[in-house]
Amino acid sequence: MVNPCYRGPQRSAGFSLLEILVTLVILLLGLLGLVGLQARATTASMEAYQRAQALIVVNQMVDIIRLNRRVGSCFAFSNETTGTPFIGAAGTGYGVPPACASSTAAENQSVLDTTTAWDATLKGAAETLGGGSVGAMLGARGCISYLAGSELIGSGGALTGTGVYTVSVAWQGLVDSVAPPDNCAKNLYGNETLRRTTSVSFRLGRVN
Repeated sequence: MVNPCYRGPQRSAGFSLLEILVTLVILLLGLLGLVGLQARATTASMEAYQRAQALIVVNQMVDIIRLNRRVGSCFAFSNETTGTPFIGAAGTGYGVPPACASSTAAENQSVLDTTTAWDATLKGAAETLGGGSVGAMLGARGCISYLAGSELIGSGGALTGTGVYTVSVAWQGLVDSVAPPDNCAKNLYGNETLRRTTSVSFRLGRVN
């Protein structure tokens, strides 16, 4: 008598070729996602690094100007509206560090030496690789402007040296972002959404 529960020979259970292919596709998509995530993380890290470097360069110049109030006007070589001239990377609007003639010969020379050194810093002179300067942000350019209409008015009229100075640094971003409001080196990075800037505005105290 045949056992009613007997179903005859059974095939061994296992993965079919289709199941293996589906598994491989899922694994491949996961790996591609990880690669994309790593690329975005690397880009974000580079963007953050460049901004941190730019802040260092900006604050370095702000401190120098504050320590040299007597010749503060000599540092302001850029037009706030046009964002030129600038120093650093070459491009339309580049201007050599300006000479100063508002104080003693020593102080005037100090301004020229300082802006020349800042120009070299923006060009990456702090670090070299294979004979090239790589110690700065991509395409770094610096601007220093003076808002002439911001002087404090006293009984004797406008008080020289009490206006607002703005130190800005612009550089090349790696991905599209929002176009910055600062005009330093405007339209020199192909697309305004790739231009990055950081700036510090401050008011110098009056020099008696």
